[in-house]
Amino acid sequence: MAMIELKDVSKWYGSFQVLNGCTTSVEKGEVIVVCGPSGSGKSTLIKVVNALEPFQKGTIHVDGISVSDPKTDLPKLRSRVGMVFQHFELFPHLTITENLTLGQIKVLKRSEEEAKTRGLKYLDRVGLIEQKDKFPGQLSGGQQQRVAIARALSMDPICMLFDEPTSALDPEMINEVLDVMVGLAKEGMTMMVVTHEMGFARKVANRVIFMDRGQIVEDASKDDFFGKPRSERAQQFLAKILHN
Repeated sequence: MAMIELKDVSKWYGSFQVLNGCTTSVEKGEVIVVCGPSGSGKSTLIKVVNALEPFQKGTIHVDGISVSDPKTDLPKLRSRVGMVFQHFELFPHLTITENLTLGQIKVLKRSEEEAKTRGLKYLDRVGLIEQKDKFPGQLSGGQQQRVAIARALSMDPICMLFDEPTSALDPEMINEVLDVMVGLAKEGMTMMVVTHEMGFARKVANRVIFMDRGQIVEDASKDDFFGKPRSERAQQFLAKILHN
């Protein structure tokens, strides 16, 4: 069974259709990069996966659990799906350690000691253990994003969703975040990543999904996508983004 499965998913904002019949799946351990022009529905696609956005048509299953079933415990499901946003979403008034432990204590009901042990383990994993007593505002953007990844990992996720995790960063900070993500991919973490970082896609993606106007235009292996994209729209997109 696929870890994430979308079948004929459509979503509207009023009369505007933002997702149109999207069907794809992500196997356990796969890394999928979702790319496409601005406004193509990329971010919405991964936000419907853990019900951060509702959808009006189709089905989504995560680890066999239906996202749209009214009986599904969505907070519990979300606690198992790590989500890393464009803007780090850290609590500015809490220390880094407190940011790492809060969700574990509140949602997973871990003891403070257990949560701290786990949180600091992942803070060390992203190379920031020496920042544990600082506040988010004392860290660079790249460091804050790595803390956000550590926080997501400390919840023991079955998969990770990344929504343009490097787009708000200065260019010199991008690689420090991508390096952490490459490490996760190599360890077998199931990942869906919305990004324009084609170097990252080439290095670790199993497949690339290309979206345009709310539709999945291509869903191909990375070699096929970069070697010879089938659609003219994807060819134009790649020519522009790789040229830059």
